[in-house]
Amino acid sequence: MNEVRPVRHPEKINRPDNPSPRKPEWIRVKAPTSVEAAEVRQLMRDKNLHTVCEEAACPNIGECWKHRHASFMILGDTCTRACAFCNVKTGKPGAVDLTEPENLAQSVKAMGLKHVVITSVDRDDLDDGGAFQFVACIERIRAVSPETTIEILTPDFRDKAGAIDRVAAARPDVFNHNLETAPRLYPTVRPGARYFSSLRLLQRVKEVVPDIFTKSGIMVGLGEERIEVLQVMDDLRSAGVDFLTIGQYLQPTPKHAAVQRFVTPDEFEEYKTLARAKGFLMVSASPLTRSSHHADRDFQELRDARARQLGRP
Repeated sequence: MNEVRPVRHPEKINRPDNPSPRKPEWIRVKAPTSVEAAEVRQLMRDKNLHTVCEEAACPNIGECWKHRHASFMILGDTCTRACAFCNVKTGKPGAVDLTEPENLAQSVKAMGLKHVVITSVDRDDLDDGGAFQFVACIERIRAVSPETTIEILTPDFRDKAGAIDRVAAARPDVFNHNLETAPRLYPTVRPGARYFSSLRLLQRVKEVVPDIFTKSGIMVGLGEERIEVLQVMDDLRSAGVDFLTIGQYLQPTPKHAAVQRFVTPDEFEEYKTLARAKGFLMVSASPLTRSSHHADRDFQELRDARARQLGRP
């Protein structure tokens, strides 16, 4: 008997398809078929962990897993929001797994990760949006694998008083929160969030821990105008953000928001040049750029860039 698979996006199932243009050659990637990728996948299953690599259908999963680098997704695999761009399963989440911080820390140690990225689903059902689980994961990794640097990619913790401060005070090495797109597109692309709330989150992190590295990312190809991308850059710099990522939006399923156009590699290079001129310490901009892609290498470059800025050897 064939197993009936649950619907990942029940809120979208009855919507009409949104056709996207054919992918250009520069956006093609290989599937994760290496031995190393299989080992990473098995470790995640054994430890009952989730990765954003799989859940968000990241195009770089084959490359990253071949090098035994995975971005962990805590607080389960079901999101309480339903963004038009995201492939993560939506619905009513289950109970928080209190063994997750220990399982995550042990996996980080087993994989020998020098730098780890931890993200999560949105958990609007929890009093603090899941901030306590981020703190617990940071603390357990520090205890089990003290040499590992920690990067977190958080939701917006909207209307969760004190959540941002609590997570920032745990002092991850990098605090990332993605704006995702231009404010004009929020009602259709990211309806559960508010642009200026997300911007304020990034500003608040710097107020709590002034020397922390902050990071944010946007997608292009959703219908934004060039001038809007430049305004987002200015807004992020006004919030003191150090590191900007810009990547091409890719449609997960025909029910998700359509790709309006594929931004060319030359345009990404122009965005990178302009962002650096605006004062970001680090900029990663390319069709396949994602928040956690090459995060370990980028963190070292980020530290070096700050040292140069401060005139240190």
